[in-house]
Amino acid sequence: MQLLIVHRDAELGAQLVQMVKDYTRHDCDLVANEADALDWARSHSRCAFLMTQLDQPGTDGLRLGGSFSELFPGLQTAFLPGYSRSEQRLEVANTKVFPEPIDGEAVLAAIQRAEQAGSNAPDLFHVVDVLQMCCLNASDGAVQMVDGDQSGFVYLRGGQIVHAETGGRSGGDAVIQVVAWGAVEFAYDRTIPAPTETITAPWDALLIDAVTRRHEQKVANPPRSRTWAKLRGRTA
Repeated sequence: MQLLIVHRDAELGAQLVQMVKDYTRHDCDLVANEADALDWARSHSRCAFLMTQLDQPGTDGLRLGGSFSELFPGLQTAFLPGYSRSEQRLEVANTKVFPEPIDGEAVLAAIQRAEQAGSNAPDLFHVVDVLQMCCLNASDGAVQMVDGDQSGFVYLRGGQIVHAETGGRSGGDAVIQVVAWGAVEFAYDRTIPAPTETITAPWDALLIDAVTRRHEQKVANPPRSRTWAKLRGRTA
């Protein structure tokens, strides 16, 4: 499996590459910025895993991820944001977002999942992972979430969630609905403004409330068969 890491700090980037080479059997290259990554892509026929800085001089990680997804079908993407891990309000299992200090074991686990997923798997992120990353990055614009035939939009201004829409809901109810979807494909456009403002709660309180409600709903509506749930857990 071919990997590419995009990091402007040559020392840290080299450490990440060495970790991949030490603990996996995959090929891994390092470039410093978005332009170098696109040059790299022109001379390579495959790339299965891209790990890129999110928002640094010379690199827009979300834009680069979109470009690479068009060039390399089945690509899995991970992001290295500029905020610290201590700033995160919610921990997400099977994360693909790695703030510093970078959790090497979590990175290796993400690479292993990408390998096991195969070449045609969608590039899925947990809704909370995406929204927390965009909020902590003080992003503006719109995030589109897609789960099968369901689609929703979350609008950001300066890292705050100001509006959300799904097929049948808006505002905070729409955020609760998209969080319940779990793993989704997403797209981001920083140029799209919110059509209205329906949410004033802080983003972290909003997401914590949505996650709490999702958990309460799961507890209130457990699977009909405990045996089925146990077997599914073993094979998932």
